[in-house]
Amino acid sequence: MSKTKSVVSQGTKKEIFSLQIAPGRILKGEDCLKNAGAEIARWGKRPMVVGGDNTLKMVDGYLEGFFKEYGLKPCYDSYAPDCCETSLARLEKGLKSHGADFVIGVGGGKALDMAKLLAFKAGLPVVTIPTSGATCAAWSALSNIYSEEGAFLYDVSLRSCPDLLILDYGLIASAPSHTLIAGVGDAIAKWYEASISSGNSSATLTIAAVQQARVLRDILFQKTESAVAHPLREDWKEVVDATVLLAGVSGGLGGANCRTVAAHAVHNALTHLSSSHHNLHGAKVSYGILVQLRLEEMLDNNKLAATSRQQLIKFYKTLGLPCTLEDLGLGKITLEELRRCAQIACQPESDIHRLPFTVKPESLMAAMVSTTFV
Repeated sequence: MSKTKSVVSQGTKKEIFSLQIAPGRILKGEDCLKNAGAEIARWGKRPMVVGGDNTLKMVDGYLEGFFKEYGLKPCYDSYAPDCCETSLARLEKGLKSHGADFVIGVGGGKALDMAKLLAFKAGLPVVTIPTSGATCAAWSALSNIYSEEGAFLYDVSLRSCPDLLILDYGLIASAPSHTLIAGVGDAIAKWYEASISSGNSSATLTIAAVQQARVLRDILFQKTESAVAHPLREDWKEVVDATVLLAGVSGGLGGANCRTVAAHAVHNALTHLSSSHHNLHGAKVSYGILVQLRLEEMLDNNKLAATSRQQLIKFYKTLGLPCTLEDLGLGKITLEELRRCAQIACQPESDIHRLPFTVKPESLMAAMVSTTFV
């Protein structure tokens, strides 16, 4: 929920809030992308398709047929080396050179974030086509910006959610299973973060957002193990819907009142270690949830947090989600690297300060190395 300019009504200033709740239209189904030409062609004639190098090669077979059928003239470009400012500047030049009238983002979170931001800055429509269930980036009105080396820098709030989201189950199923597992780790964080960042708010939509996050958590607890074992069956589709779609609902309804907290702050800090880059976003976030719960135990004497942490650890172990720095491949992290991460996560603008108690780097370091403490 973002503030817009105050307006004067009968001599009194009143705040107006805007919500970016959901994409304008969603198509979902097995192999639905091949039949989505008419929906995509509604947005223009000269699309710019943005994705990673490998993804662009893979999806060409999906897109080429209806591009020809509907007379679309596409250009393709990669967001490499990362979803960063230099890539954005280069893509903006390509967008103008092609005379693009809308943007199609294809791929994982960074590809979709870049496509959304590119379209937003140019004032163009955007279509998002996720190729895995790893994040809700295909849904959200937000783009995360990284350095060329992959370190998180800042996020950008967008004017609206994507104009069209195409969730093709067949395309998602072609991704490695660990991408969906990472998506579960990212999505389940909605409950643990939104339930704290919302405070004791009595606002109707904030309450709805938090309850949606709880429903999301329960679905993932109940169905993920079966889903991972049986791709394209009903439980699998429901978990994909949860990670890509339902995870976006909570943030859309709650807006600024349901922001990320310590779990994502820890993720953001870890991206500053090149040794963490082999881990997907959701893997680092899932570890960050355990760190957040450990902080709640240590600094707020929250007994429920201890129970929740042990419940999550059991759940993680059935899926292979990381519980420790060692599980993230960071078992040899130096004390200086750990301190640097903690300092980044505790910077004044960090979302970790949405916790209802003060967190200092020393406390965070202790929590990061004791996530499986009993």
